[in-house]
Amino acid sequence: MNFYDFLVSRMGIDARVAFFVAETERELASRFSEIDEIAAVNQLKVLHAMQESRLGDAHFNDSTGYGYHDEGREVLEKIFAEIFQAEAALVRPQLISGTHALAAALFGNLRPGDTLFSPVGKPYDTLESVIGIREASGSLAEFGIKYRQTELLDDGSFDFEKIREALADSPKMATIQRSKGYSWRKSFTPGEIRELIAFIRENSPRTIILVDNCYGEFVAADEPLNADLLAGSLIKNPGGGIAPGGGYVVGRHEFVEAAARRLTAPGLGSAVGPTLGMTRTLLQGLFLAPQTVSAAVKGAVLAAAVFSKMGFDVNPGVFDERSDIVQAVKLGSPENVRAFCRGVQAAAPVDSYVTPEAAPMPGYAHGVIMAGGTFVQGSSIELSADAPMREPYIVYFQGGLTAAHARAGVVFAANELWL
Repeated sequence: MNFYDFLVSRMGIDARVAFFVAETERELASRFSEIDEIAAVNQLKVLHAMQESRLGDAHFNDSTGYGYHDEGREVLEKIFAEIFQAEAALVRPQLISGTHALAAALFGNLRPGDTLFSPVGKPYDTLESVIGIREASGSLAEFGIKYRQTELLDDGSFDFEKIREALADSPKMATIQRSKGYSWRKSFTPGEIRELIAFIRENSPRTIILVDNCYGEFVAADEPLNADLLAGSLIKNPGGGIAPGGGYVVGRHEFVEAAARRLTAPGLGSAVGPTLGMTRTLLQGLFLAPQTVSAAVKGAVLAAAVFSKMGFDVNPGVFDERSDIVQAVKLGSPENVRAFCRGVQAAAPVDSYVTPEAAPMPGYAHGVIMAGGTFVQGSSIELSADAPMREPYIVYFQGGLTAAHARAGVVFAANELWL
């Protein structure tokens, strides 16, 4: 009995769907081989960083209270800095999400009267409240920090002329979101981001450049991105599906330390912060991350192939260069969105019997439907799908701790949409 036979005989999948996905998957062998090679390079990158940092068994001891002189925390942050070729890293369980890590970097480095500039259009929904684009108590706007943005061109590329104009008065910080977020634009490759960073530095050398790296780690082989700061979440790619929480900020020492002072307190910065027994788990998750990410990317590619054949617009396409684990599928109606998410939820190991429904979510302007029966709450590197319930009804599919589970998620979602 093979994978697809089991789905039909034991898990209630329509045989026509199973055959259709199996045939589609056979066409992707060369694409999957490319993904495996990227994973192999990234695996060596992580291995080399751990060896260079002289990671030892003693570093798995935990700390409590203030967390002074935690050698495990120090070597964990040294490893992250080595992987991203950065001067310093802040890797803490106290950072609860990618949004929190980004907020620490923003509030730590911006002051009243400063300007934050986005050259890539509006940021991800949860950052709208942080910045003050959407009114929220405690936002950057409340502290007198200004914000402006330039839109992308119609083809999704950077509008360098408008960006040059916006850089004329040297904004304090520029923020670049790597992943598409809840939009239809393409996610930016490391090469594209490096080009944009070089342009910003040429026109405004003193502007601090922050990259929102969420969903992008280990998808490509040619990181780092050469930014002043990168931030992300450990319950996405770099946690390998094992990290129970946490986030990171890496980059130039002075800017990372400023983020640390925001996370803890002035005068304390990165010197404090207990690891609470999580160091080994975070390191083991990081070691597994390249392979976990490759499984998620394979699932995204299969989803692109399957749902495009079913007549839906997909972004990115099957053979497009990938920069994150997210696969967007334009479903066109709320009924299709609910069906897709129902299928992904039914493929979950946790709460598979639950029917996802759209509901208000903290930080989002619209109701959001989320499918994700995950071992870690909100873990986007585990199989999940989510969508803001607004036109044109795009669902965002990502994750899968194993390639087989990511494949199952595609099959279950296709099965719900088949009829």
